[in-house]
Amino acid sequence: MESLYAMALTRISNFNFQTALALYRELGSATAVYEHRADVGDVVDGCTPRLIAALRDWDEPLRRAETEAEFMRKHGIVALTPADEAYPQRLKECPDAPLVVYYKGTECLNRRRVVSIVGTRHCTAYGQDLIRNFTTSLRALCPEVTVVSGLAYGVDICAHRETLKCGYDTVGVLAHGLDTIYPSGHRATAVDMLSHGGLMTEFMSGTNADKVNFVRRNRIIAGLSDATVVVESAAKGGSLITAAIARSYDRDVFTFPGAVGAPYSEGCNNLIRDNGAALITSAADFATAMGWTDDAVLAKVKTTGIERQIFPPLDNDEQAVVDLLRKTNDLQINIITVKTGLPISRVTALLFQLEMKGVVRPQAGGMYHLITI
Repeated sequence: MESLYAMALTRISNFNFQTALALYRELGSATAVYEHRADVGDVVDGCTPRLIAALRDWDEPLRRAETEAEFMRKHGIVALTPADEAYPQRLKECPDAPLVVYYKGTECLNRRRVVSIVGTRHCTAYGQDLIRNFTTSLRALCPEVTVVSGLAYGVDICAHRETLKCGYDTVGVLAHGLDTIYPSGHRATAVDMLSHGGLMTEFMSGTNADKVNFVRRNRIIAGLSDATVVVESAAKGGSLITAAIARSYDRDVFTFPGAVGAPYSEGCNNLIRDNGAALITSAADFATAMGWTDDAVLAKVKTTGIERQIFPPLDNDEQAVVDLLRKTNDLQINIITVKTGLPISRVTALLFQLEMKGVVRPQAGGMYHLITI
């Protein structure tokens, strides 16, 4: 019932995700919000009279949630709330995270490395070459990366397609419900992504791809990722909004420079000029800046084997992860993050270090297994 109450709460709050999330976090669950529907003003400070009145009537929102749940069952869609292990932990850290995301696909949303690629809908041949070279080269440097974008025209769809070609999984964040694909011409790519990534949205079926929804969608693209890469952008555009949101989340932002005066490089050049993004010219630049260059070393080590030390030296954070796995082995990275209280970026680095020391090994489904030490 928790997911139904969460779905209903998004409608009661009129899709004001900050209001819904504030209530959720204050009371601990959507179920608790429902249980306090008659006295929410007494237990939560700052509730407006309008919200208090709206929270008294859950009949229609719950009926709509049940209808959506039936649609989800028929089409293999899951609804994820912050209480779910599979909910993307990077997104959960954001102050305006969606209370519910609807997801269909095969990719774990808590992959060790996640990067967003965004840009103009008028991607030039230069931009297409940048994306092709970036994804192909990054695949060699960092074998396990998920690429996120928005399935829109231009840079987005090029990023998804090139990602699929080089063997990465890719997740598309939609500005509408999962009952349709917009643009319709991208349907074939979207279908391919379902078995090599997935599709995500915070909108129920029947929601149109309205302009305001694309702005909301941008924060999810930024929040899902460790870093955002802007490929091409005019002086104004949605990708610049995504970059600004990513910075507000303390995530890294990178961009490729372009020719002075080129209309679809102006936004990128301005980002560099204003220190809004770091300049990169290659995947190697990006991997170095992100500290991901050891991934290639790890891939090589996996082919030759790891020489384990009987008593490998561990720092305090590494020891905390080992102690947790010793108590309950085979945990997903998001669970390790929650249990240790460490940021997910720190946990991913720790797990890499422990893997290099021969202390843990990754398993299917984003699980980590402690090798007896």
